[in-house]
Amino acid sequence: MRGGCRTRLIRTLAALAALGLTAGCSSASRADGTAVAATRRADTGYSPFWVDPAGPAAAQIRAWRRQGRTEDAALLERIADEPTALWPAGEADPGPVVRAATTAAERQDRTALFVAYNIPHRDCGQHSAGGAADADAYRRWIGQFADALADSRALVVLEPDAIAHIVDGCTPGEYRDERTQLLSDAVNRLKHQPRTKVYVDAGNPAWIRDSGRLVEPLTRAGIANADGFSLNVANFQTDAVTRMYGVELAARLGGKHFVVDTSRNGNGPLPGVWCNPPGRALGTRPATGTGEPALDAYLWIKRPGESDGACEGGPAAGQWWPDYALGLARGSGG
Repeated sequence: MRGGCRTRLIRTLAALAALGLTAGCSSASRADGTAVAATRRADTGYSPFWVDPAGPAAAQIRAWRRQGRTEDAALLERIADEPTALWPAGEADPGPVVRAATTAAERQDRTALFVAYNIPHRDCGQHSAGGAADADAYRRWIGQFADALADSRALVVLEPDAIAHIVDGCTPGEYRDERTQLLSDAVNRLKHQPRTKVYVDAGNPAWIRDSGRLVEPLTRAGIANADGFSLNVANFQTDAVTRMYGVELAARLGGKHFVVDTSRNGNGPLPGVWCNPPGRALGTRPATGTGEPALDAYLWIKRPGESDGACEGGPAAGQWWPDYALGLARGSGG
């Protein structure tokens, strides 16, 4: 659903020099809903996840301070101070990025957050088209990813959009069995790492409105061996709507748990616009205290301020867009 991922290899190599581990592309959706309150921490106020000290928001803060834009820099701290997932590039061995992040997280006794996003025939040729060249290439990439995790504490969101695109018919029929097999293999490989949690992505409530349609493909994709599923990745559905949907899907999957991306849902969705919608806000800050037993965490999976694609005036998918980041921070209200 996102394109322009060619720049991710360049960004990954640059990140290793300074531990500025930038993210990649992210998922699309069909947005619809109502506005909600601004940024807040969930019930416990505690986040066990590692914060990248040299991510794009932190770099932007330094640049704006040099330019005298101190008020804007202060607003951007609302992003820089929070843990966000890393999306290692599919064009290269993910090992160096993963090892750098897990090593830094271990030093702080924290959990590193990742997204594995490299499935073949990714995003149906849309903004984030691409992915591994074939099944063997994907298995090698996932193996490198898993090897780099070693015995560090990590949480991996597996392949945003991959299941939902099977359900909505976007993924051609001849690729569907291969895809669910690759996802199942990836779950098993990642779960070989003793302290890695894996959540298979399941889209969002406005995309596949009947959660029952997700059960069969998630089952074939190895959800039984995963820790659960993820919802709302790179989307804007409200906490309340997503939570209700997640609880319903969890029950249909025998009690599987789930995580929710709240990185940009503070004002809910803008009807009819899923790609860089204006007027959005940061959502609930990452935390494991959710008040719902089946909901393991609110997470910032999509990195706030990175573009959804070349739409609404934005740059290519995955590229840092400081004006959008500032808008999200301003909209969050503190």
